[in-house]
Amino acid sequence: MTEFKVGDHVEWNSEAGKVTGVIKKRYTSEVDYKGYMHHASKEEPQYLIKSDKTPHEALHKGSALKKLHR
Repeated sequence: MTEFKVGDHVEWNSEAGKVTGVIKKRYTSEVDYKGYMHHASKEEPQYLIKSDKTPHEALHKGSALKKLHR
């Protein structure tokens, strides 16, 4: 699986289609985000991503992300 780091530009699928953004934080333990408990570990981290086009932020596993080259 691809390793991601803060500052990486990534793409993921949402209900509205493909979205791009920048990773702002990497979580390696459980995190309560928007009222939901998200499971994360060193082996399977979750990433907080800020959308490029809106103020929206999302939390995703690395398996949902594709690294983009600027």
